[in-house]
Amino acid sequence: MVHAARRYGERWGERMARKRLLRLAALGVAVGVLLPVAGSASGLSQDPDDGMSPGARTYLTKVLDLMEQHSVMRHRVDWALLRRRVVEQAHGARTAADTYGVIAWALNSLGDGHSFFLNPQQSGERLGATTLVFEGLTGRALDDGLGYVSLPQVQGTQQTYDAYVRQGRAAVATADGAGACGWIVDLRDNRGGNMWPMLAVLGPVLGDGPAGGFMDADGNRSTWSIQHGNAYLDGEPMGRTDSQPIARSAPPVAVLISHRTGSSGEAVAVAFRGRAGTRFFGEPTYGVPTGNMVVHLSDGATLGLTTVDDVDRAGRTYNGRIRPDEEVDNDPAAAVGGDRDRVLAAAQAWLHQQPGCQRSRGSQAG
Repeated sequence: MVHAARRYGERWGERMARKRLLRLAALGVAVGVLLPVAGSASGLSQDPDDGMSPGARTYLTKVLDLMEQHSVMRHRVDWALLRRRVVEQAHGARTAADTYGVIAWALNSLGDGHSFFLNPQQSGERLGATTLVFEGLTGRALDDGLGYVSLPQVQGTQQTYDAYVRQGRAAVATADGAGACGWIVDLRDNRGGNMWPMLAVLGPVLGDGPAGGFMDADGNRSTWSIQHGNAYLDGEPMGRTDSQPIARSAPPVAVLISHRTGSSGEAVAVAFRGRAGTRFFGEPTYGVPTGNMVVHLSDGATLGLTTVDDVDRAGRTYNGRIRPDEEVDNDPAAAVGGDRDRVLAAAQAWLHQQPGCQRSRGSQAG
């Protein structure tokens, strides 16, 4: 599962870092800075018997402070107990690298199922990769009058996101070539990454207006929205602003999900929850529709801390598996989008019962 990284680029992250935390927690490739951390009331033990060097203790303290101040689980954790256990496990740590295992253990102890830690090498490999061609990012006009678009995960650099949006918008245009009466949005193999390029692609299909948001542990909320087909967070544009409209506004949409749909893939699914004329098909999702604050630490390691739950346009909060309206098992032997794709067939059957698509019933082959 690609862990959450939903901000739209370093420049946006740096600007958001100076604003309120909820916007910061919009999940992205990284803020690019070590966030300032207020002094912790509890801190770590200064007992020299813990064997830690001052540098290792400071590094570990800053990470724990971030966790205690910003975790979506912060009101459910006994922080004094957690810090005592961290000290016990970090005994003898001399360098920042000596604390990596303890940090990973502490993040897992939060119980959010989504926080993560990457050492410097992993950070470079996972967050710094540039990809310009995306297998599985496809769109086509089905010969029964429907548009089909499949969105895979995306993670990498700003160049990667720009390429994803270009390819994705071209896929939507291809799918809409004949003026699709309804749409199939396939998120079954979307394991996460950055949600904003995905929404930048799907904005015209989602339609203008509120699309969801984030909620932190104190009930503070931010809002995702679509305006003229483009994605916004609390009124600020998240990337490109040259989206082209589709032929039919407010079409019916079938969203396909599976147990592989996770993280930002689930955020995109949440953006469709509560939308009129929308139905979900497939399997329950992976179960982490939550947002991570991604922080570059001083030695190049990365802390991904879950700080918010996803919220749909009706105000419903998500922090576990999203269940489809119509549960259909994926056939592992069937090609996705092929004649034996039972999930796709169920979606097509429903769409052809919707106003505007009833006269478009034809072959259901993709």
